[in-house]
Amino acid sequence: MRRVEEFVMEEAALPSAPGEAEHPALALANSAVALPGGHTADLLSSPARAEQWLARRELAPADAGLAEVCATQLRSLREQVRSLLASRAAGLPALPAAVKAINDAMTRVPTASLLLWDERTGPYRAAPHPTTAIVEHALAVIAADTADLLTSSDAARLTACASPPCNRFLLKHGRRQWCSTRCGDRARAARAYARRTATD
Repeated sequence: MRRVEEFVMEEAALPSAPGEAEHPALALANSAVALPGGHTADLLSSPARAEQWLARRELAPADAGLAEVCATQLRSLREQVRSLLASRAAGLPALPAAVKAINDAMTRVPTASLLLWDERTGPYRAAPHPTTAIVEHALAVIAADTADLLTSSDAARLTACASPPCNRFLLKHGRRQWCSTRCGDRARAARAYARRTATD
């Protein structure tokens, strides 16, 4: 239980960047954060942490029992998503390998809602979601969201946080260029310090 509480506390210490609530792809990209002083926080650093991250976003049950290979798949997709978001934010061509990774994740699992029949309630439709494919389904959802984000009107608002060393992405609202108040305060303090030292 303590590991879950530590995870929740660490994630709460990293406030969501604008757009993360609507786009799990943005949340995934921001799950490894560069912090001041050369520190990093990786919310997917272990299978247990990856499982909690997925569960908090309702992409997997909390007791899924992820293995290291699953956490590795999630971290690998994160790097491809980050590459695509960085390319889009900078107005540069995407790496073909990143595009392929997103397409592979989307097509690895069936997406059609199949016809199923319950003896008591009758026919209904649902997408197949076998327990053995929990991570593949989560990856497919995130990959589809990545494609949706990059091809939607929100893509024009996609930017990288303007407060080094932060490496997170956000959807701009107005003139805001920072992923959090903390980053905005750090950027303003750095500008004020630069002005003071320039006049001394």
